[in-house]
Amino acid sequence: MSRPGFSLARQWMRLGPEWLPFADAGSANLPMSRLLRLSLFQISVGMAAALLIGTLNRVMIVELQVPAGLVAAMVALPLVFAPLRALIGFRSDHHRSVLGWRRVPYMWFGTIFQFSGFAMMPFALLILSGDTWAPAWTGQLSAAISFLLVGAGMHMVQTVGLALATDLSPREKQPQVVALLSAMLLVGLLISAVVFGALLMPFSQIKLIQVIQGAAGLTLVLNLVALWKQEARDPNRFAAQAAEPSFSAAWRELSRTGPWTRRLVAVGLGAFGFAAQDVLLEPYGGQILGLAVGVTTLLTAVFATGGIIGFCFAAYAIGRGFCANRIAGYGLGWGTMGFAGVMLAAPLDSPVVFALSVLVIGYGGGLFAHGTLTGCMQAAPADKVGLTLGVWGAVQATAAGVAMALGGLARDVVGALAEAGALGPALSGAVVGYLAVYLIEIVVLFAAIAAIGPLVRGMAAPDATAATLGRSEPRTAH
Repeated sequence: MSRPGFSLARQWMRLGPEWLPFADAGSANLPMSRLLRLSLFQISVGMAAALLIGTLNRVMIVELQVPAGLVAAMVALPLVFAPLRALIGFRSDHHRSVLGWRRVPYMWFGTIFQFSGFAMMPFALLILSGDTWAPAWTGQLSAAISFLLVGAGMHMVQTVGLALATDLSPREKQPQVVALLSAMLLVGLLISAVVFGALLMPFSQIKLIQVIQGAAGLTLVLNLVALWKQEARDPNRFAAQAAEPSFSAAWRELSRTGPWTRRLVAVGLGAFGFAAQDVLLEPYGGQILGLAVGVTTLLTAVFATGGIIGFCFAAYAIGRGFCANRIAGYGLGWGTMGFAGVMLAAPLDSPVVFALSVLVIGYGGGLFAHGTLTGCMQAAPADKVGLTLGVWGAVQATAAGVAMALGGLARDVVGALAEAGALGPALSGAVVGYLAVYLIEIVVLFAAIAAIGPLVRGMAAPDATAATLGRSEPRTAH
């Protein structure tokens, strides 16, 4: 392993647990230092997300003049693999390896996919921009392949990494561990957005190539350090198992344990409502409010900051007995207020209102993600936690991908109609397409509130003495 990689790991592990809201996530089998090292795989995933939805979409739409619908489709392509997250997690539970590993092979192949996608992406974007002699379709095809590779790697690494963390931690600590790792994703998003914004100011295509190639190399380093000696080798792990169980049978068993359809519908609606703006916030700031590339890239950092605050507050509240689904509902409410503020930023011509609204959206998204993830884990049977993580991730990521694609398409269609005058003089200009998407998101978030409401009914009073997430509420409440 490289010396810089070890140095990075040592610096990361020096962060004292007293500064973390998840300080009780450590255990004898998985101490905090080892857990923080493992969390580096989430940093790499957050870095990839910051690049895809925070930097490249703005550059392609504003600087390279690529239609927003095409950009949204490209950014949403990684989500093609989202439905497979449940299957990936299930297969890694029962993977037979000569070396005795279950999770490591999936995580390493995911890392290779992610690296390969970033390695070819800058050249694909140059062709897509029309600055070369190559036909336009070659740029679209190569960009699509690079985005697909990155997406496949991200989903594989994240799903199996979370499953590995649950393997290493005791049952009562698993919700805290998964919540901490989810928060680390936002930390990676935050740090990467700040660094990318600084490196791309002022913008040039050469700088963009260097940033993407640097992200490719750093992905290998982070994931290698994260995986180093985490999973014990056991070639005889499945020696006594006659045959691998069926995925469909495992899902049927899980669905009989509670209202999983309603729970997953709420997750999907909420994810859709929060994600339709993912490829539009930075172009909105650049095109409507006139913000520079480096400044709009920092919006991803603002969004991630709000998400980290939301995760911290949700961990604090749920750890003291509050219903996880109720916390998720609060997050949906904050999200509607945030989108309303974004809509007001245009007529007020206020970057400050815009930035504060983005912070609120991130905060609401953090509450919602933590609440729904913890609620699902608390309701899952002990032998179905890995499957539950995969199902939650599959629904959340699929809904987010569909939302991003439809959000960009809706912005293009409504914006074109408005600029052509088809919607009347009151609804004219490029801003109308953006505002239509934000309004749709508010409506969908209200639908998610209606879906999650019955999961909160009948709650007993919060137990102020609850010490862990697993003891915070009765199973019948979910």
